[in-house]
Amino acid sequence: MNFLDRLTRCPRPQDPDRAADARAVLDLSGPVGDLIAGTGGSSPYLLGLLQKETDWIAPALDDPEAAMEAEFDRLREVPPDGLKSALRQGKRRIALLIALADLGGVWPLHEVTGRLTRFADLASDLALKASLRPLVLRGKIPGMSEDDLETGAGMVTLAMGKMGAGELNYSSDIDLIALFDDARFDDDAFQEARPAYIRATRNMAAMLSDITGEGYVFRTDLRLRPDPSVTPVCVSMEAAERYYESLGRTWERAAYIKARPSAGDLEAGARFIEALRPFVWRRHLDFAAIQDAHDMRRAIRDHKGHHGAITLPGHDMKLGRGGIREIEFFTQFHQIIAGGRDPSLRLRGTVESLSRLADRNWIDRDLADRLADHYRVLREVEHRIQMVNDAQTHALPANEDGLDRIAALSDMDPGAFRRDLKERLQDVHDTCEAFFAREAPGRPDAAEPEPDFEIDAELVARWRGYPALRSTRAQEIFQRLRPRLLSALGRAARPEEALTAFDGFLAGLPAGVQLFSLFEANPQLIDLLGDITGTAPDLARYLSRNSSVFDAVIGGGFFAEWPGAVALTEDLTRVLAAEDDYENRLDAARRWQKDWHFRIGVHHLRGLIAPQEAAAQYADLADAVLSALWPVVQQNFARRHGQCPGRGAMVLGMGSFGARRLNARSDLDLIVIYDADGVEASEGKRPLPARTYYAKLTQALITALSAPTAAGRLYEVDMRLRPSGNQGPVATSLQAFRSYQQNEAWTWEHMALTLARPVAGPEALCEDVNDCRIKVLSRSRAVADLRRDVGKMRSRIEAAKGRVGPWEMKIGRGRMQEIELMAQAGALAAGRPVAAVGEGLAAATSAGWLSEGEATELTEIWTLFWVVNLTAKLLTDQPLDPETLGQGGCEMLMRDTGAEGAAALQDRIETLRDRAGTILDGALDEEEPSDE
Repeated sequence: MNFLDRLTRCPRPQDPDRAADARAVLDLSGPVGDLIAGTGGSSPYLLGLLQKETDWIAPALDDPEAAMEAEFDRLREVPPDGLKSALRQGKRRIALLIALADLGGVWPLHEVTGRLTRFADLASDLALKASLRPLVLRGKIPGMSEDDLETGAGMVTLAMGKMGAGELNYSSDIDLIALFDDARFDDDAFQEARPAYIRATRNMAAMLSDITGEGYVFRTDLRLRPDPSVTPVCVSMEAAERYYESLGRTWERAAYIKARPSAGDLEAGARFIEALRPFVWRRHLDFAAIQDAHDMRRAIRDHKGHHGAITLPGHDMKLGRGGIREIEFFTQFHQIIAGGRDPSLRLRGTVESLSRLADRNWIDRDLADRLADHYRVLREVEHRIQMVNDAQTHALPANEDGLDRIAALSDMDPGAFRRDLKERLQDVHDTCEAFFAREAPGRPDAAEPEPDFEIDAELVARWRGYPALRSTRAQEIFQRLRPRLLSALGRAARPEEALTAFDGFLAGLPAGVQLFSLFEANPQLIDLLGDITGTAPDLARYLSRNSSVFDAVIGGGFFAEWPGAVALTEDLTRVLAAEDDYENRLDAARRWQKDWHFRIGVHHLRGLIAPQEAAAQYADLADAVLSALWPVVQQNFARRHGQCPGRGAMVLGMGSFGARRLNARSDLDLIVIYDADGVEASEGKRPLPARTYYAKLTQALITALSAPTAAGRLYEVDMRLRPSGNQGPVATSLQAFRSYQQNEAWTWEHMALTLARPVAGPEALCEDVNDCRIKVLSRSRAVADLRRDVGKMRSRIEAAKGRVGPWEMKIGRGRMQEIELMAQAGALAAGRPVAAVGEGLAAATSAGWLSEGEATELTEIWTLFWVVNLTAKLLTDQPLDPETLGQGGCEMLMRDTGAEGAAALQDRIETLRDRAGTILDGALDEEEPSDE
């Protein structure tokens, strides 16, 4: 499609004589002629290009895309000795075509900047290879032949800044980092190759940037390389990586957001950028980078003198207040903050990144759209400034005539142009200042009044000695946070207790800058911390060791509806797939699980979910971890020992996990069951007999779940419920499981099966195991024998339990475990494979052990005890004692149980415990036969 069909705007000529000269060059009438006249009449530079490239541009207007591709093809065929001149002619042609397409609205901004970038990529790649060629042919780079030139002979340039993002401006220089792959050379060859790569880099830069009678291609800037004052223009990848790991600064992290391999050995460049991923993208939400960005902005302003009110004459569209760099900083530092946790934010383009930040709820959609619109307009104005004389400038003209010229090139009324541009600059400045500046609205500040509770001065005085407050920067941020923190603690039921708990939290923090910056940027987290320290000191201690879980609160969707096990499994599967090795996947699983585990606890703490919902969510979370991690464990194991022999292995959840009644501290009771299906051994590098294979695979699963890594551990694992307990094999074959359950299992093992459920593994195998479970539970039994066995179990547990406190909910006469035994026995007696306590107790009535009223009573008693136990597990890792729990914890316990106070709750528990014991005594009295 030609220009005429796509014109949407037309520049106005500022100089009528030059406009006439331009129109005469191509002798075109109509809208295209007006475009040529307006362009030449306002831009001396573009008029000169029209006069030099008349024969080429005329047919190019019929199909600009094809003309550009044809020019690229021409340049690729130019021999090395003619490349310097050919690239300059190519630059004239491409610059003229793109300018006309830009000014006429034929191509939108992203296409204009994208095509400029494509030409820069091609030019730098051709220049690099032409510079390497003579060095390779003369043997100056050991081991490299002419065939290696196609891939850069071990050298790559990384495009940085706007070139890296595909956003080159019209008269942009290009920022490149030149690297060579030192892994290709031994020590002697390295010493010989290094000066050759440095020479090639200098020659490439000269080919692009030297000004000759034919002009230049691109001004080339190599100063973004590591420590440019002391390093050569081409650096080895190993040296660069060491620099960034040890000395890299925040601005360099931001620069690498846009970095991409652009010329030479693109694969080696991609590997280098991937190796820098941990440097650029931090695991935690990196709000500390905001202050770094603010300091950078102030340094630029101080250096360039960009202070005071925004006025248009002479205003720098790039670095001035409200300029392009403000939007780029705003976007990049939002990416830095969250991109370590959300890989979808790791984009190069500014407009694209703004949209993605809105998609992921880091900024409002309206704000993203507004900044994107401003960015497009400011970039187009920048282009028109540069089109006038091909000057590498970003400053608006200092006089009114010059501003009128830019308005004319923009096809706008001069007055409307000035008003619109100033409004945009002001809006950008106000928006970005609110994000970066310390004094931004909504930040904690020293104006907040001191709390009215008595502060332990000695306790507060020792804070400066804690690791979190040893750096000056941490102290400065904390000092700004202090009033808001103390105010939040003062709202607790017992502020002194909350302060003590906060002291424990602060003492456990290994470092403070990151977390304090997070609080400063998100003051609602301070209120949440106040709630936690005022209610659940044990949870506060956990937070001090795992403060990164606060990231989850502002990561989007923290207070949304619970997604369920299936969605959680899919999410974790994606997280694990994004990691590049097994150890990283285990760490990623731990970080992911801690975020969700923390969310459940906070929701329960704040009364957003009931205890029953919390238990179900803890179970969903464990299900997701098993379902997503089990295939990863198997895949890693198969690398050494081959794929699973036969049908594979499944994981059976037992106990509270199987019954979906987990609490904040639950371990996981598991059984692994496999079916080798007649296959005797695996096939792999180190094949194993089937039984050994599955035993070792099960140990690998236990390690994946319970081994502490840098990110902590997932769950403690208990395998004692497998056939024959600790004496049996750690993994059980399906055949052995069936045989054992049908012929050897004790009554208590069948009772445990009432709580079992498949949680991970091949669907067909899970169904077979569950069918076996149902058949075992559904068969008829001698009710008298079952009753006698349960009575003996109860007596043995009572004899072995030792001393228990008044707040022990689980073990002892009339407590949870005894009621659960009755429910499980009832399920067996009735042949009903049910896990719910209420359903099992109802089934016990059919055996004549309980009346319906007694079953209802026991269900209600168990539910109360279970709620107390579940809530206590969130609040403390010690035996429950309201005297030491704190007022906030007691109030949560009262809320969950509906009790008026701790004393009333204790009296109620004792009464109900005695009542439950009496009911169970009657039901399990061995003197009373009950076969009916």
